[in-house]
Amino acid sequence: MFDQFSNKITKIFDALSGKKFISEDDLNATMREVRIALLEADVALPIAKSFIEVVKAEALGAQVIKSVSPSQLIIKILHDQLVKLLGSEKSELNLNIKPPVIILMVGLQGAGKTTSSAKIALRLKNKNHKRVLLASLDTYRPAAAEQLKILAQRISVDFDEFDAAKKPLELAKKAAQKARELAYDVLILDTAGRTSINSELMQELIDITAATKPDEILLTVDAMIGQDAVTVAKNFQEKLPLTGIILTRLDGDMRGGAALTMKAATNLPIKFIGVGEKLEEFEEFNPDRIASRIVGMGDVVSLVEKAQEVFDAEEMEKAAKKMQKGQFDFNDLLSQIRNMKKMGGMSSIINMLPGAGKIKEQLGKISGLEKDIKLQEAIILSMTLRERNDPEILSSSRKHRIARGAGTTIQEVNRLMKKYKVMHKMMKKMGKIDPRKIQEMMNSGEMKNIF
Repeated sequence: MFDQFSNKITKIFDALSGKKFISEDDLNATMREVRIALLEADVALPIAKSFIEVVKAEALGAQVIKSVSPSQLIIKILHDQLVKLLGSEKSELNLNIKPPVIILMVGLQGAGKTTSSAKIALRLKNKNHKRVLLASLDTYRPAAAEQLKILAQRISVDFDEFDAAKKPLELAKKAAQKARELAYDVLILDTAGRTSINSELMQELIDITAATKPDEILLTVDAMIGQDAVTVAKNFQEKLPLTGIILTRLDGDMRGGAALTMKAATNLPIKFIGVGEKLEEFEEFNPDRIASRIVGMGDVVSLVEKAQEVFDAEEMEKAAKKMQKGQFDFNDLLSQIRNMKKMGGMSSIINMLPGAGKIKEQLGKISGLEKDIKLQEAIILSMTLRERNDPEILSSSRKHRIARGAGTTIQEVNRLMKKYKVMHKMMKKMGKIDPRKIQEMMNSGEMKNIF
């Protein structure tokens, strides 16, 4: 997400980092580079120009030229202005009203509306502890209704019975009545999409809006279409009282111009972003945290929140007790690998760390690391339960059998064994020392053989 743009911004300010003082010419040159980066990120020219003028005025007003650390001060100003450009504050769903809260999902065909409906339902169920009802109003593509039904079953959320013979308006009224009668907290209505905006689509949505009076009308837009996403949003906004935007496929958007300009162009908040195909790969859009990622400050808060959602408290307590005793086996390593996968993998974790771009450069291609982690999981799964519990019994013949089972070589099994021994040694030390000294060990060279 924003990788290309973020890397360019980081390099621009790296060039300034060694300077104790900068001239006005330096500032102008830096702002010119930032403007080019914005345009290459597919930000509309008028918005890019206005943004640069504000940042430059702020920098001059803050006397950046006379500052003892000009690059840091400019980064702070750039971060603050990016936050404003992205929407200033996080915009949450309006759930503090009499249930059922009705959420109407609208958008063009192929934007990811149906999947986003299920993602919101999963989030509301797990994070907000809401009882959710999903309903499809797409009578033009019965496969869309079947897809939503399958997704509802996967996340254990109720799905309103679909009848292709009924009109979308009838289905909407039926679902709303059911949500009221059975006391659901939230009703999510997934409407039909079209390949392009037309009067028939809009009138259908207007009628459904008038009949159900939704509390939220969320437009789902594919971020991959760039500035066309803003045009789509404006067209829907002319006909419907939209309350927010969902941007999908931001994980594949190398430029991110739609996200950077949507709020400024439409004055509509981006409420959620899709950052992957999995139902869990869905985030609330937080302008401050996104801006921090862009300028290389990372997003440790989101990383911690994601970890809290993924890690089981009971499992963590057991792991802590084993660590205190200096115990560590392949079951523990397997648990770590699976938790990492739940958090989106190594690339997702690194993207939230400060200086993510530089970390990636030092570690090489992240895809190689992800491949290694998958291989490690396969090797561990090829072991017997006894071997996982007691790695010391792994003889040469056992290693050959494990390698065949994982479809790899004995050299890879030995490499994993070496990593295990390093981690086991660390755990034994951690079990004996004062917790305050653990950080010193983390910063020492003893960790270098783990990855």
